[in-house]
Amino acid sequence: METKYNYATGALPAAKARQEASTVFLAKVFNWMAAGLGLTGIVAWLTASTGLFYTLRPLFLPLVLVELGLVFYLSARIEKIKASTAAFLFFGYAFLNGLTLSVIFLVYSGASIAGTFVITAAMFLAMSVYGLVTKRDLAGLGAFMFMGLIGIIIASIVNIFLASPMIHWMISLIGVLVFVGLTAYDVQKIKEMGGQGIMNQGGEAVQKGAVIGALALYLDFINLFLMLLRFFGGSRD
Repeated sequence: METKYNYATGALPAAKARQEASTVFLAKVFNWMAAGLGLTGIVAWLTASTGLFYTLRPLFLPLVLVELGLVFYLSARIEKIKASTAAFLFFGYAFLNGLTLSVIFLVYSGASIAGTFVITAAMFLAMSVYGLVTKRDLAGLGAFMFMGLIGIIIASIVNIFLASPMIHWMISLIGVLVFVGLTAYDVQKIKEMGGQGIMNQGGEAVQKGAVIGALALYLDFINLFLMLLRFFGGSRD
């Protein structure tokens, strides 16, 4: 049974109550994130192994646009939609992302995908711990990393036309740095959210907060994985 924290009652010292509330909330966020990653991985593998990829390939651009729409809608409307709707949209995004990411199982070897996943998980864990324990306010880092993300998007679009290998590798390297930084920033932000009384706001607020936090970490993990896969991924050939 979950503990309800009410700072007004003085049942727990305020600092301890905030810490415990933050821990409970973080656990919820990471559980949602893990569920989303698991769904994506299963869908991606099944889509590639069953040959469904070739049927869906003409629809990949529309699917990517739908994915982007889901992320923007969920982020913008999280305060107004129901918790059940937020959960449905999150898993819907994870499912669609699995369809589009199935291509990696056709391009890279299974061993290199598994190895890159382990590397990504280790880096993600290390930066998550840093985000949890550091006393430094990472808001400035988060803003800087977000500007870097915008730069990556613009450079990637430009490189579609230039097809420059050098720009490709520069984008990949900067991308690793950006998503490593965003992981630490997002974890710290989620930790602070958990300590600011969200656990007192009821099940709807907690679940919606956990979903939007999980979406942020899910995106950090997936994008870090894809950037690292460019370096460590071995061809199936």
